[in-house]
Amino acid sequence: MVNYLLLITAQLDNLTDFQPQGGCDDPNFTYYFKLKCGNCGEVTQKETCVSLSETVPSTKGKGEVHLAQKCKFCSREGTITMITGHGRPLTYEDSEAAKFAPLMLFDCRGFEPVDFSFGSGWKAESIDGTKFNDIDLSGGEFSEYDEKGECPVMISEVRAMFNVAK
Repeated sequence: MVNYLLLITAQLDNLTDFQPQGGCDDPNFTYYFKLKCGNCGEVTQKETCVSLSETVPSTKGKGEVHLAQKCKFCSREGTITMITGHGRPLTYEDSEAAKFAPLMLFDCRGFEPVDFSFGSGWKAESIDGTKFNDIDLSGGEFSEYDEKGECPVMISEVRAMFNVAK
């Protein structure tokens, strides 16, 4: 069992509190990433998706997990369980300091998450308090104009990484 913490960062221009639409523990937010088999090292060709609202019985018969899957190459089984309470929004100050913010903790057995994909379902707030919802980062960036604050807002250079958490 290894826990992996998903960390995100981005260049936030006139924005703060960048996070999933319903907050860091949003049950409806879907995480997309590839999986690396802990046995043979094969990386999945397609992205796997997991969310807090979807669980399946563990193949080991011990409760429920958010993902149970076999490696297509060596047939070894693996599971992923999401652990809430470890995430927080990426702030403007984090962005300015080029720091990463923790988003979600994954208990991984047999797999290692790699290559997180930013998609839709994000939100952020302008420095002047205007809320931007349903942000789609599939194209890698978001730009809009904050009429209340009379300034452009932008999210660019989105990056993510998985770190082993102790």
